[in-house]
Amino acid sequence: MPELPEVESVRTGLVRHLTGRTISGVEVLHPRPVRRHLAGPADFAVTLVGREFAEPKRRGKYLWLPLVDGDAILVHLGMSGQFRTAEPGVPDARNTRVRFTFDDGGHEVRFVDQRMFGGLSVSVGGAELPSEIAHIARDPFDPDYDVDAVVRKIRSKHSAIKRLLLDQTVVSGIGNIYADEALWRARLHYDKPGRTLTRPAALGLLAAAKTVMADALEVGGTSFDALYVNVNGEAGYFDRSLNAYGQEGLPCPRCGTPIVREAFMNRSSFRCTRCQRRPRTTS
Repeated sequence: MPELPEVESVRTGLVRHLTGRTISGVEVLHPRPVRRHLAGPADFAVTLVGREFAEPKRRGKYLWLPLVDGDAILVHLGMSGQFRTAEPGVPDARNTRVRFTFDDGGHEVRFVDQRMFGGLSVSVGGAELPSEIAHIARDPFDPDYDVDAVVRKIRSKHSAIKRLLLDQTVVSGIGNIYADEALWRARLHYDKPGRTLTRPAALGLLAAAKTVMADALEVGGTSFDALYVNVNGEAGYFDRSLNAYGQEGLPCPRCGTPIVREAFMNRSSFRCTRCQRRPRTTS
């Protein structure tokens, strides 16, 4: 699933293609991507015609497209959801599921999703923040992000620090890739309980998470295949700068010890066994 840098890259790309434009038509080419719109595909299309987009917004890994009248389209990118733009009449990219056209006759915006785990739905009154994601914590780039509150929450938990980084109600935007990279930068083992971190250690880890995501954002995020691209069809290339994630068997850039892959939370975690030693106390 795309993490904060990838979703922010998509949001930024959509700003100039959606903001201030009025929808003239919506074509749902497959019903599954609008399955969360309980009134059905036809209602999804009809209810949006004639409405104007405000500037797209994001919290953590969650994206929504506000309408100037106060509603919004809530976007679930899933594992392979993409937005692509094209001139009217240009053939659809493979796996195009929903097409938006506009009264200015300019570029169309198309939702593409190979695996169809993602989707779109109308969030009534959701322009400022959809109620469906109101429980999601603020991310490190949010102006109202309270790092001290996050540190207090982390240090009150017995859970493993990686589990806490991935908990979107603690801090949002961080997924498996950037959790492993932040833990490597902070020299912390993924199974160290949150309650055992000192305040400086917790602050350092959160700073590392923000820095690694900022670095990834500068190059469009991390793309391992064609399932994640921005609205121009371009892939991010932060995968070239990864120090731990996906680097099994390669030398740690800091000490030369081979990076290992270990199972954690039904997924893979990557670490340096020398820089990120297993703690005496685990979760």
